[in-house]
Amino acid sequence: MRLSNYFLPLLKETPSEATIASHRYMLRAGMVKQDSAGIYIWLPLGFKVLKKIEKIVREEQNKAGAVEILMPTIQSSSHWKETGRYDAYGPEMLRIKDRGDRELLYGPTNEDMITDMFRTYVKSYRDLPQILYHIQWKFRDERRPRFGVMRGREFLMKDAYSFDVDLESARLSYNKQFVAYLNTYERLGLKAIPLRADTGPIGGDLSHEFLILAETGESKVYCHSDLLDMEAPGSVMEKDLQEVVDSRTSFYARADEMHEQSKFDEIPENKQVVARGIEVGHIFQFGDKYSKPMNANVQGANGKVSPVMMGSYGVGV
Repeated sequence: MRLSNYFLPLLKETPSEATIASHRYMLRAGMVKQDSAGIYIWLPLGFKVLKKIEKIVREEQNKAGAVEILMPTIQSSSHWKETGRYDAYGPEMLRIKDRGDRELLYGPTNEDMITDMFRTYVKSYRDLPQILYHIQWKFRDERRPRFGVMRGREFLMKDAYSFDVDLESARLSYNKQFVAYLNTYERLGLKAIPLRADTGPIGGDLSHEFLILAETGESKVYCHSDLLDMEAPGSVMEKDLQEVVDSRTSFYARADEMHEQSKFDEIPENKQVVARGIEVGHIFQFGDKYSKPMNANVQGANGKVSPVMMGSYGVGV
């Protein structure tokens, strides 16, 4: 197509609401248009970039053995009430009712829905492990949407969910996603640092967030400088996954909410990095947090029936 026929509404002046460089460039280059607070129209150029990022994310998920599905944006409240999250999630979740007065919600995440789907079809360890993912729009009613699409209310997200017969197998699935994330960011030209993270409303006791260093970041990052020099692992044999993960997680790396100054002080002063960071991904291993209350059980090789072990893995596209 000729450029003269392309829809590319460039702006000469920077809109007053754009306070950081990335937001200014996206608006002036005709990539997005703000429709309301935290909600954007993706214009042709921006949409083209978005689809290229989505393609890389999809390719790395497929390489990690994940299988793509597509779940709806609107969810029934019944799944969330089973897990106790409907009232606990907070005001970020948009709750609505249909004409039949049934309680629905615009999904901020999909752990509850996919657990319901899993329990419908899988009953035996022979059907495990499984990692399912989709790339779908999410909505979270952020109190202060800002920085353009970086802190929006509606956003495109890849979320994956793993199902395993025991915690040892679940850790293997977690490691596959950990490595897939490192490779994804490398292909996008980003240096992402994995940090031990708080599990928040998702739950569980093992979680890492991936941050890129930037002056406009909302989180303060404390880490060992050697992490910044490590290259993406590329293709990794299953038996070597834990070694790759350990090579990253053996270095101190925490955001401010998980920071321990005494441990950070053990790093040689010339290796200490204190900076700002932007979260670009988050992974969780949470065991039976959802499978137990929803009776998503599988029969093991020994004949014993127990809740499936789960994890979830999100990255904003």
